[in-house]
Amino acid sequence: MLTIWGRANSVNVQKVLWCCDELGLPFERIDAGLQFGRNGEAEYLAMNPTGRIPTLVDSDFMLWESNSIIRYLAMEYGQGAALYPADPKQRASVDRWLDWTLSTLQPAERPVFWGYVRTPAAQRDMTSLKADAGTLARLWHIIDRQLQGREFLETDDFTLADLVLGAYARRWYGIEEELDRPTLPNVERWYRRISTRAGFHRYVGVPLS
Repeated sequence: MLTIWGRANSVNVQKVLWCCDELGLPFERIDAGLQFGRNGEAEYLAMNPTGRIPTLVDSDFMLWESNSIIRYLAMEYGQGAALYPADPKQRASVDRWLDWTLSTLQPAERPVFWGYVRTPAAQRDMTSLKADAGTLARLWHIIDRQLQGREFLETDDFTLADLVLGAYARRWYGIEEELDRPTLPNVERWYRRISTRAGFHRYVGVPLS
């Protein structure tokens, strides 16, 4: 059985849990990170020298970095599945969104999420937060244009690109405080569709914390 180290409210852990659900893979999850600690202990650092979460243990194979983990799971256990297409052009098209999420979306999303969800209201710098939310909104416009006339981001099927961006869309639409969110009809339609998937419901569509 797979073992996944990481707390359930981490978006990077959620991506891995959702991927396991899509592939029908049983797993054990062990809390680690933030209030749970453990990720700074020698046992954990022997598996993952970065001390970050998640970490996957598959028998004697250990892997860290969430996007690397979901790619591995799809290749190892989902061969032939639409989740990670075998065609090189389609796979590269999926991969670019995973890379873009790490290089561009996540750095813009992090201050918005932490500011609104994990920072007490009295300690928030609202001027900076509103500017950060505006930057993030401009990135979601890119996704909205990509989804024009499409059911999913790249192929006719749900792929890892939809899974990864869907986890961040949950954060964008899940913040309860008043945000200046633009109208994004294609993103909203796509988000409604993917949020009905069982793995999203179990592991991503949970209260933000």
